[in-house]
Amino acid sequence: MSWFSTNYEKAALGGAVAVTLALGYVGWSKLGSVEVDFSAGLKGLGNNNAAVRDAELIPKAIASLKFDRTWTQAMAGDRPVDLFTGIPLFVSKASPDRPLDLFRDAPVHPPIPNIWWIQNHLDPSFADSPNRDPDQDGFSNLEEFNAKTDPNDANSIPSLVAKLMFVKPEILTWVLRPGNESEGKFSFNYVDSKNIANKTSAEEMIAPGGLFFTKGAVLNRFKMLSSAVRNVTQKYGDVNVTFVQIEDQRPNKKGKVYELPAPLPESQKNNYLQHDGTAVFSLEALGMNGKEFKVEEDTSFALPPNGTKKDYLLKSVTPEAVTVEYTSPTGEKKSFEIRKGSMPQSAE
Repeated sequence: MSWFSTNYEKAALGGAVAVTLALGYVGWSKLGSVEVDFSAGLKGLGNNNAAVRDAELIPKAIASLKFDRTWTQAMAGDRPVDLFTGIPLFVSKASPDRPLDLFRDAPVHPPIPNIWWIQNHLDPSFADSPNRDPDQDGFSNLEEFNAKTDPNDANSIPSLVAKLMFVKPEILTWVLRPGNESEGKFSFNYVDSKNIANKTSAEEMIAPGGLFFTKGAVLNRFKMLSSAVRNVTQKYGDVNVTFVQIEDQRPNKKGKVYELPAPLPESQKNNYLQHDGTAVFSLEALGMNGKEFKVEEDTSFALPPNGTKKDYLLKSVTPEAVTVEYTSPTGEKKSFEIRKGSMPQSAE
């Protein structure tokens, strides 16, 4: 058997040591010569380092960090420029291949001029742009334009009466029937459509100047003013009829006088029916949509309903409509009608 075969492990170990020594020598021999082999100067910064591309720009970039970078609106002549999209352009629905210039072309949404959208920073490109409400005050862009108010300010609003909705009427029907006279005094009987009734007894007959009723429903609602006998032509000839004058004491009807025959027969009571009207309203603005409030006939009220200035007077209530009176800025008394389920068609 040969020497190599019997001494294999020794030979392998000796070879490994020789290779290691050779690699170590190569590394040692290159130490200190990196600059020459790679032609790179590792000393210095910026443009002193010729091995870094565009190194001469580094000092300029550092210096630029000290510049005033306050943003100002870019202009193209007298027109503001959107720095992201340039001057905004639109197209006409009728001519989609032709750009539309808001400054020079016809209004996109007549009667609102295009400049109004630009001045108020609003987007006219939606089909319903006139009906939009950017400040959420309950008034559309078109309504704000017509009223010359700010569409972006919820405190700048048109007249609130334009958003007054007549929801429904509440009408109480009643009749007051005088009885027979006794020594200048009269008895009275009251009944209404809610089946509420009241009457004076024989001991409580009312003389001129007296208030009634003294208890129960419609307490002290009426005052007897006077009585008089008049000659009246009836179907079967002239007869003398006694009439009494009654003044309403209800706050919203104070001073209203009813003239009634005494006695008033049950068969004739429908000829003398009276009504207490109340309107149920809602204000469809200022986030109050659908919140109902009530106003009695001949009563002043404010808008919004919790306001202090009662500028409006509910003149009449019928099943179909209400009439509201107000004073115009010029001091002139004006009125308008609101149909049930609607808002005013025209009101300043």
